Amino acid sequence: MTDMLYWQALHRALDLEMDIDESVLVLGEDVGLFGGTYRVTEGLMAKYGEWRVRDTPISENSFTGLGVGAAMLGLRPVVEIMTVNFALLALDALINMAAKIPFMSGGQFPMGLTVRMPGGVARQLGAQHSQRLEHTLMNVPGLRIVVPATPQDAFWQLRQAIHSDDPLIVLEHELLYFRKGQVDETVPPLLLHQAKIVREGRTLSCIAYSRMVEVALEAADILAGMGIDMEVINLRSLSPIDWDSCQNSVQKTHRCLVVEEDCVFAGAGAELVATLQDRCFYFLDAPVLRVGGINLPTPFSAALEAESIPRPDTVVQSARDLVSRAGNTK
Repeated sequence: MTDMLYWQALHRALDLEMDIDESVLVLGEDVGLFGGTYRVTEGLMAKYGEWRVRDTPISENSFTGLGVGAAMLGLRPVVEIMTVNFALLALDALINMAAKIPFMSGGQFPMGLTVRMPGGVARQLGAQHSQRLEHTLMNVPGLRIVVPATPQDAFWQLRQAIHSDDPLIVLEHELLYFRKGQVDETVPPLLLHQAKIVREGRTLSCIAYSRMVEVALEAADILAGMGIDMEVINLRSLSPIDWDSCQNSVQKTHRCLVVEEDCVFAGAGAELVATLQDRCFYFLDAPVLRVGGINLPTPFSAALEAESIPRPDTVVQSARDLVSRAGNTK
């Protein structure tokens, strides 16, 4: 066990894979000399050389397309898009190329492409730099998406992504990079897309992903003092979703709360609620409830920004409402 910051866990994963496999290379803006916006590629150019750690021009669709071509030739490129907001400029390469070439070629071309994207609401970066675009990416057949919430998740899921022969998006939250947690490099990893119960409970199930996992855990501590025992599930993946783990939890608690930072309208939570409502209908004591961001561009004002996304107190209130609907706290 080693204490690592989230960015250090990502760095360690990249370093190990680049050391093991010469076909692993890194592409992106400022990933070389500067070491990455959040230090994830720090020192890798000095260690592995400019051929394998490539600083690119400011042209997201071009260098993501370069990653697609490299993957088609059997390399394992890791593309860093500086922020998920800039991924909008790379959607042609991601949606029309990476997601479709393996299917359209009948499996003749591999697509061992990993694309890392920092994102989320990260303290007064303004509307154009605070987006959560998982809803856009989830709607693309052929793309796989993971959302590591802890340093341990970040370490294993990035390594597993690099080994995958499918195009894989790693969505990293900008406020998690300097969160510290224990990383055990020897423990067998969970399956890449497997959810994990991070707090056992019996009153209701709370399904969250990315930074909202820590928000849900804070809320669970508060709720425990009120006699409400909330189980918290770290979803870890948005495509595919580990429905079985979610369903097993809901069958136990009979109540379900979904927490996401993204806007609730047509977001990841909408898919979670729709499917769980269908799969768990006869086990539920109340309809599945959603907590998410307000449907508006993220404000720059710190006070308004904080009000626009879920906080522990909003999760607490929603959990209490859900238990009240079900009519029982036990």
